[in-house]
Amino acid sequence: MLLTLACGSLFFPGLFALCTWGLRRARPAWTDSDCVMISTRLVSSVQAVLATGSGIVIIRSCNDVITDRSLGETLVTSLLAVSSRQN
Repeated sequence: MLLTLACGSLFFPGLFALCTWGLRRARPAWTDSDCVMISTRLVSSVQAVLATGSGIVIIRSCNDVITDRSLGETLVTSLLAVSSRQN
């Protein structure tokens, strides 16, 4: 989980910096704010596509999305989580 967080923390800012740099070189007439705005929208689009893809993978791997649990979760651990939230 921490590896995924670290990779995402490097990938998305890196993609933003790369897009901004590339747009500044490809379109020198554009202002910095134009390049930043387009780069922001591109990174947001990539995040949306990846989130949609992961959602599709999760939905297709479950028989019933509402009642299916992860491998390590049992009824006891989920009830403990619910009871700890209520206290």
